[in-house]
Formats: sequence, C-alpha cells, structure tokens
Amino acid sequence: MSTPVTIMPCLDMQNGRVVKGIHFVDIADAGDPVECAKAYCTAGADELALLDITATVEKRGTLLDVVKRVSAACTVPFTVGGGICDVKSAGEVLTAGANTVSVSSAAFRNPEIIPAIINEFGRSALTVAIDVDVNSTMPSGYEVYIDGGRTATGYDAIEWAKKVDGYGVEVILPTSKAGDGAKTGYDLPVIRAMAQACNAKIVASGGAGKMEHFLEAVQAGAQILLAASVFHFHMIDIGELKTYLKNNGVTVK
Repeated sequence: MSTPVTIMPCLDMQNGRVVKGIHFVDIADAGDPVECAKAYCTAGADELALLDITATVEKRGTLLDVVKRVSAACTVPFTVGGGICDVKSAGEVLTAGANTVSVSSAAFRNPEIIPAIINEFGRSALTVAIDVDVNSTMPSGYEVYIDGGRTATGYDAIEWAKKVDGYGVEVILPTSKAGDGAKTGYDLPVIRAMAQACNAKIVASGGAGKMEHFLEAVQAGAQILLAASVFHFHMIDIGELKTYLKNNGVTVK
C-alpha cells in the first residue's frame, strides 16, 4: 500500500471542553482541547479532528476561540466539524486556523454547499462526514443519519457517499452509530463499500478497540484511521500502533 495511512485522534468537544479527557499523565487539564492537542502532536498523531458535538443541534456556530487556540498550539493539520452550515461559517473556521472543515447535516440538507465550499477554499479544505446505521430495507443495508445521529433520513448511505464523491470531495468520514464508542471494531462493510464506490479517501471512524481493528480498517480500504477513546485513555500508544501497522505491511507516515 503505497499511500501512507494517517492516524487521526479525535477530540469530541462540548461547551469548549473535551468530553472524554485524555489520560496522559503530564496533562494539567485533560478537558482543555489545547492541552489535548499538544499531547497528541507530541505522541505522534499525523492529524487531529476537533468535533463540536452539540453545535449543530444547539443551532450555533463552532467555538472559534477554541479553534484559534488549538491552531496556535498544534503542529499537525487539523479538521474542525460541528456547526458549519455554509461558506461563511466554513471561512470563519478556516480563518481561525483549521486546515479543513467537516460538514455532515448541513451538506445533506443542502448539497450545494459542497461545491460552494470547494470552489471558495479548494478541495483539501472540505471533509464530508456521514453518520450511518444499519437498516436492512436500504439497498446497501445502511441509512444516513443527521443531527449528530439523532435523525434518520431514509437515504441509502452508499448512494449518498457516491453523490458526495461526485462533487470531488477528497475525504469522506463515515461513522457507524452501532460501532461508535463500542470498541468492537470499525464497521468494515461500510468502509469497504464506500472505498469501492468512491475516489475520495475514506476515514475509518467509530469502534476501534485494539490494534487489529486499525489493520482491518486499512485492509477494508480506509486511508485515515480516526479514534478517540483508545487514545484518550491510553489503551493504545500511537507510536506502537504505527510500528504494529508497519510490521503488517502497511505504509505509515
């Protein structure tokens, strides 16, 4: 696999605080996103995700002051999601220092914001996130959910991924509701189906519990490996994970 896979810890934020604090011993405040971001940069993360998990539901913008502070402290690229609903809000987050914005619900409700953001800021500035859950009545067996996984859409997840891919999006981030936080492994059929159907890089997200899960995701077609709990709670060391993947024939950064 010639393209190196990247390791992407995810910081879920609520009210400007990381919801699952990181258990690094040398962090003074495990709830502070800036301290967490610094710790991950030091630990060998290739990029970071910063998700304001209640911004969309609370109908407010992303916390720009947090983005600015993380940008000043962070030595790797980072993606910000939550509350980004149009070109203006995307621009504010990118101006505050984020490398990429992630949109989910807003893109589903109004797909035209996908080409609008790409035209304004370039393809590398946008990730489209897709929350999915199992639904046997859908052609692919998976349905798109929006509003932080709260609202079913009746739309097939792989069909939506294909539509998103058609706009030239570089990265698609599917998260399986069933797998999220369960540590039972990534939802491999979703990753496999999207990787086969799309040109975009696919992010594995939701469900990592051990190193084998990361390898399985790469074998299914993921090129970016996102996780939260296993890194936060120090169950898996990023350096050791990269060594494990390398020993199993995976090119890492």
